[in-house]
Amino acid sequence: MEKKTGSQILIECLLKENVEVVFGIPGGQALPIFDAIYKSNFNFILTRHEQAASHMADGYARSTGKPGVCIVTSGPGATNIVTGLATAYMDSVPIIAITGQVSTRVIGQDSFQEADTIGITRPVTKHNFLVKNVKDLAKTIKEAFYIATTGKPGPVLVDIPINIQKDTCSFVYPEKVHLRSYKPNCNGHPGQIKKAAEIINSSTKPVLYIGAGVVISKAEKEILELSKKSDIPVTNTLLAVGAYSNNTNLNLGMLGMHGTFCANKAVQTADVIIAVGARFDDRCTGKVCDFAKNAKIIHIDIDPTAISKIVNVDIPVVGDAKIVLKEMLSLIKTKKRKNWIKTIELWQQEHPLTYEKNDNKLHPQYVIEKISELTKGEAIITTEVGQHQMWAAQYYKPKKSRLFLSSGGLGTMGFGYPAAIGAKFGTINKEVIVIAGDGSFQMNMQEMAVAVLNNISVKVVILNNQYLGNVRQWQEMFYNKRYSHCCLAKRKNCPEWCNKPSRSLCPVYVPDFVKWANSYGVLGMRVTRKKDVKPALIKMLKEKSSVVLDMWIEIEENIFPMVPNGASLDEIITRMNG
Repeated sequence: MEKKTGSQILIECLLKENVEVVFGIPGGQALPIFDAIYKSNFNFILTRHEQAASHMADGYARSTGKPGVCIVTSGPGATNIVTGLATAYMDSVPIIAITGQVSTRVIGQDSFQEADTIGITRPVTKHNFLVKNVKDLAKTIKEAFYIATTGKPGPVLVDIPINIQKDTCSFVYPEKVHLRSYKPNCNGHPGQIKKAAEIINSSTKPVLYIGAGVVISKAEKEILELSKKSDIPVTNTLLAVGAYSNNTNLNLGMLGMHGTFCANKAVQTADVIIAVGARFDDRCTGKVCDFAKNAKIIHIDIDPTAISKIVNVDIPVVGDAKIVLKEMLSLIKTKKRKNWIKTIELWQQEHPLTYEKNDNKLHPQYVIEKISELTKGEAIITTEVGQHQMWAAQYYKPKKSRLFLSSGGLGTMGFGYPAAIGAKFGTINKEVIVIAGDGSFQMNMQEMAVAVLNNISVKVVILNNQYLGNVRQWQEMFYNKRYSHCCLAKRKNCPEWCNKPSRSLCPVYVPDFVKWANSYGVLGMRVTRKKDVKPALIKMLKEKSSVVLDMWIEIEENIFPMVPNGASLDEIITRMNG
């Protein structure tokens, strides 16, 4: 049998796993890998920063459901992807990260561009490997893909020293994986499922609380069927936006800090909470000891460590959401809960998501509503992190799941734009739009070169308020308008505690996003008036190449509703009472 180098084996393994595209940057300790890529027909996308490479792999994975792959070099190349790995780890996204490493003979000697990649990434990966023998490489790659994509998905890192990349052996790719210590349980316990069904059937005010696990397991159909069969309203986490139909009064919208009044009120009033693929994170629960105090809690999750981790659960069901719900549906009675639904509808009518619609100011909510309307909810939206992210989650109405991609658990500024590029490579025929804040966008905007040089169209809508908007809002509400170092137009001669931001009085914003876009050879447009929003969006959507829209929104626009940090969901602030 012909022998291959470790680098050749790596490429063969990726092809065996049907990998279509890889993102990354070469470097000294990964050169044999890149030489093997050069000699193959492998689709490798050269990014401008390693962090962006990990986010592109993430965006590819979220939009397609397939694992994303990135390859970088040792030392700073590896440390630069840590933020991307942590983002994927918090949000259960399958990524395979391949890193170069110094030779096994000099590991631990502070060699040039050496870092303890395994030690550094262990807390932010589902698993990681250091390959010490070329004969173990194929088996390791097979295991990496298996671990990343099964059970609760997550990032897996494979660190390959340069001598292993050069060593040779016969290539045999394993057909199956056998890991004694890792056997995810997909089938829920029948007894627990029966108990859960009995509680649901006897309840009068149930609520379904769904998270990313519903998307990962493709359980959207079962959630819809359960909801309609038994008249159960549904609230979702940020990562489950789009997983439940927007065309029903049973959709409560997002739960938590910037969730709807109705969703928060329903959860606090419910007698049963059916949590499916959600982890009860602090942004959803608020003050934990006050969360859904009157409800029995059923928790369906494939990750046993997530159950009763934050909120005590009455009926735990460990298993894949789709498989468990299919079995549960046969036990659920068809039931109408007219009084509960009437109460829900009253809350929806009295406390809708709203903003000032009758003036001529350029409100960010209006921009997102128009994007949703013009794309019919069929575009893939990625977001950066901040105010714009929450407005997008509130006002963009995706037709289905995997059309709203956002950094949830880690809240990573700089995620949205590279994630959009990754998503475009995974879904080349779909419209991909980034809704960005001017602060977040500047963290990875250099990746415009990747879009331009690869001739892909990614549209960028910057909601520009010349501030780190979320920070400014908190400083306004909780720090007496002491806007400390959150103004992106600030000069040395500006007052340190300036609390009257103004487009006309404040310094000229840097950079000029229109000129910046033009420097990459793409169309840049600035919109400062409400009446110009729709024409600009129509023009953007007609363009076949990338576009940057710089929307000068109201500077001091705030996100509402809002549950202050550490408060209970009952303490929600709305425009009406805040």
